[in-house]
Amino acid sequence: MVKIRLKRLGSKKNPFYRIIVINSTSRREGAPIEELGNYNPKTKELNLKKAAALDWIKKGAQPTETVAYLIEKSNDEGKLVYEQKTEKKLSKKALAKLEAEREAAKAAEEAAAAAAAEAANAEAEAVPAE
Repeated sequence: MVKIRLKRLGSKKNPFYRIIVINSTSRREGAPIEELGNYNPKTKELNLKKAAALDWIKKGAQPTETVAYLIEKSNDEGKLVYEQKTEKKLSKKALAKLEAEREAAKAAEEAAAAAAAEAANAEAEAVPAE
């Protein structure tokens, strides 16, 4: 069976991968059938021949889970479309504080609206009707 998988390069604690097509019985650093691109997980940099990868999949090559994700998330040029997480997970204490701030802001807004309505009523009463 032919697989599309990662071939590890780089130094210790500094991985760099090549995306290769290889026989599944070959070792990870074995001679590939074809090199489709490379991926640097530290910088999230991807260079991929997406058309060739999709062609190999049509021929029956099985991508690994990671390679399938990279192919799916790459654009037509073979560059990774990386979406950074915008929302951070907060602790229970921080969530409670944030909720209290929101409630205080809402209460202040309601109080300001009530004061404005009361001022408008007082102004309407102060102007004599002619």
